Amino acid sequence: MTNAASIPGPAPSVVARWVLAARPKTLSAASVPVLVGSACAFALGEFRPGPALAALVGALLLQVGANFANDVYDYEKGADTAERLGPTRAVQAGLISPSAMKRGMYLVFAVSLLIGAYLTTVAGPIILVIGIVSILSAIAYTGGPYPLGYNGLGDLFVFVFFGLVAVCGTVFVQVGAVPALALWCSVPVGALATAILVVNNLRDAEQDAKVGKRTLAVRWGRRAVIFEYGTLLALSYAVPLFLATSSAHGRFVLLPLLTLPLARRLLRAVATEQGRDLNLRLAGTAKLLLLFGLLFTLGIALDQLGLFPAGPVS
Repeated sequence: MTNAASIPGPAPSVVARWVLAARPKTLSAASVPVLVGSACAFALGEFRPGPALAALVGALLLQVGANFANDVYDYEKGADTAERLGPTRAVQAGLISPSAMKRGMYLVFAVSLLIGAYLTTVAGPIILVIGIVSILSAIAYTGGPYPLGYNGLGDLFVFVFFGLVAVCGTVFVQVGAVPALALWCSVPVGALATAILVVNNLRDAEQDAKVGKRTLAVRWGRRAVIFEYGTLLALSYAVPLFLATSSAHGRFVLLPLLTLPLARRLLRAVATEQGRDLNLRLAGTAKLLLLFGLLFTLGIALDQLGLFPAGPVS
């Protein structure tokens, strides 16, 4: 483990170390699905502030717990070394010990279960089951005997849990069902969250290959995952277009298309840059998810107000 004293600048405070480990810049991946899901509930006339807020807090806790798990288990498996191209990891940098990080992880997950217990009283025991499965999957992403992220399953994991589960779960705790609108809206959210992971894995492919981390970037190669990135972006924008041209939705749902210029710039950059330069594209893709999600949330909610008539575009 790197000695914290060797890190340039003054040693960070205890609070700063844990904030670093929580990786605040990743939290949009947890908040956007809840915002979009709550907009779906509003569009269905079933928005409930209490369950919506609980879903948001629970999602953020699960994301922080997953970040803690990734930090410690990547270190223990040798994936985080001094050659790391991404932002500083707390355990690898010697800022937090592995045992302390695991205690923090268990504490965060325990608090998230309390949130789940409340939501269970609202929407039934299935919510607690989803919460437990989400926690186990977050740990299994980099921990356990068959870590998902080390065996090419990370992309599927992110799409399912940050898209389908998060959006549809948010709708379910407010509506008591999972309507078609929730399923459709979960697709671009999951796709853009997965696109963040694609850039991360593309940046780290060379180092991951050295330590036996078989991400899709390692398995498939650079050209294939760039194609995957472009496909995920295209899928994200296809859904608002579909919803706008269906018989049940208005035109404000097209608001996410305002982010298309950013998406095009990111795709060109991801296709041509390598290594540490991709850190900017990683942050840019997270920004795209946030902006797309906010505009999607706004569009779904505004369409509920009926300012534009629904129906096919003429």
